[in-house]
Amino acid sequence: MGARKKIAAEKRKEALKTQYFAKLRNVPSSPRKMRYVVDMIRGMEVNRALGTLRFSSKAASADVEKVLRSAIANWEQKNERKAEDGELFVTKVYVDCGATLKRMRPAPQGRGYRIRKRSNHVTLFVGTKNND
Repeated sequence: MGARKKIAAEKRKEALKTQYFAKLRNVPSSPRKMRYVVDMIRGMEVNRALGTLRFSSKAASADVEKVLRSAIANWEQKNERKAEDGELFVTKVYVDCGATLKRMRPAPQGRGYRIRKRSNHVTLFVGTKNND
């Protein structure tokens, strides 16, 4: 690794130490389905977001709830105190594509149809309003 890249990588690592986030990788659902759920809670206060995810009928909401609870726990661990009501918000959340498993399904006349089993990675950041 070149010196310039190494310096940039060190800066990114230092910036992540002051942010509070959680990642969930290789979730076996398509990124598009996950983005519907993630869009519901973007920018919300965390307790309200947990309630929204708890009563959502989407299957992906259980995975996002798991990530949100982990991000809150990370914030509490780094700040060595419990989060108060109305203090924490979902600042950033995004969904990236994961690995795609490629399968074949038998089709008529000796053909085969492709099946793509997609997966995704969810990254969720929490923070206070004044500290965005």
